[in-house]
Amino acid sequence: MNTGEMSQRLTDRTMLAIHDVLAGRRRSSGLSRLLFAGPAVVASIAYMDPGNFATNIQAGAQFGYSLLWVVLAANVIAMLFQALSARLGIVTGRNLAELCREHFPPRVVYSMWAVSEIAAMATDLAEFLGGAIGLSLLCHFPLIDGMIVTGVVTYALLLAERQGFRPIELIIGGLVATITLCYVVELFIAPVAWGAALHGTFVPVLHSGEALTVAVGILGATVMPHAIYLHSGLTQKRVVPRTEEGRRMLIRFSNREVLIALSVAGLVNMAMVVMSSSAFHAGHSDVSEIETAYHILTPLLGAGAAGVFLVSLLASGVSSSVVGTMAGQMIMQGFVGFHIPVWLRRVVTMAPAFIVVALGLNPTDALVYSQVVLSFALPVPMIALVMFTRRRDIMGAYTSSRLVSTAAIAGTVIILVLNIVLILQTFGVNIPGLPGN
Repeated sequence: MNTGEMSQRLTDRTMLAIHDVLAGRRRSSGLSRLLFAGPAVVASIAYMDPGNFATNIQAGAQFGYSLLWVVLAANVIAMLFQALSARLGIVTGRNLAELCREHFPPRVVYSMWAVSEIAAMATDLAEFLGGAIGLSLLCHFPLIDGMIVTGVVTYALLLAERQGFRPIELIIGGLVATITLCYVVELFIAPVAWGAALHGTFVPVLHSGEALTVAVGILGATVMPHAIYLHSGLTQKRVVPRTEEGRRMLIRFSNREVLIALSVAGLVNMAMVVMSSSAFHAGHSDVSEIETAYHILTPLLGAGAAGVFLVSLLASGVSSSVVGTMAGQMIMQGFVGFHIPVWLRRVVTMAPAFIVVALGLNPTDALVYSQVVLSFALPVPMIALVMFTRRRDIMGAYTSSRLVSTAAIAGTVIILVLNIVLILQTFGVNIPGLPGN
């Protein structure tokens, strides 16, 4: 039996076991619940991508532990939207892009597709560059070589998707575990002031206009457009429930997985801020670039801490680039019903990163500007998701309650306003109470 057949059998066995749990033929124990884990774990990598590394390093270095509450708030909003996206796929059997094609006029659909494709490329720019930076620093070779190796590794991992959903879920889960473990190690190495960290997590404070600017960056770039599209696609046909009770159970398991997976992602982001604060805030508060953070970590906390940091960055870049490519495929197929080979999708989404390096631009600056592009694209899936999950003709008995709808609308408004502030500041527009860039 070859590797492909073994992988497909793994997916088939997982589906059969899930149906047994939903039908009551198998007890819902701790181990059987792991069968339902996968979609939220894959989507959660969007919240631990290299763009988050850059933002969290800056937050911790400049403002210590005081912005941890912003990371917590951003993660709560993300949980809500990812849970809604997963529910949409389970209930309708369609992903968000497909529903947009079915319910919106063609002109709107093509406009949404164009914006979403640009967002997918901007997403992959940050993710791919992050992985390449980590690999080039870890192995001490030129960035362009790191990009080539990262591209090959990413494509190889994407081939696992051909053998069903389970292999790619396990691969991404392993990389998420690697990132998490790296930051657990970092917290043991770094001299953390836990009292101050706890205070910064639960007491909202903004000491200056500059702190508000960084907070806007954290919140405004947290909910990723491609993650919202992707999550509905990951759940739409993963397991098709055969009864309404099975559907309700599937949604409950999905909600629990979102809560756990996004909690882990949030804790990793908070650990990034904590590590950056403990290492840089006292004497290196101007650190804002990934390469600078690595070079300063070595004399401050030792080569081990710097090495662990690079391993986590590499795992983040590779895994998030894989997930970004999957989302790009889903977006194209959903909006226009068109499919291109994975290798071509990979080449197209890698192109901007190679252009950035060929032009000699600063990679970290490219990460920042990619987040601005995402800010333009973010309203598209957020608003569509809120609209569809409120419609009884689409969701039936699973229509969002008034409380959930109100929370989703409030979250959308908050994120949109903060994204507008982020965009204006990036282009140097002075806003009352905030410093212009």
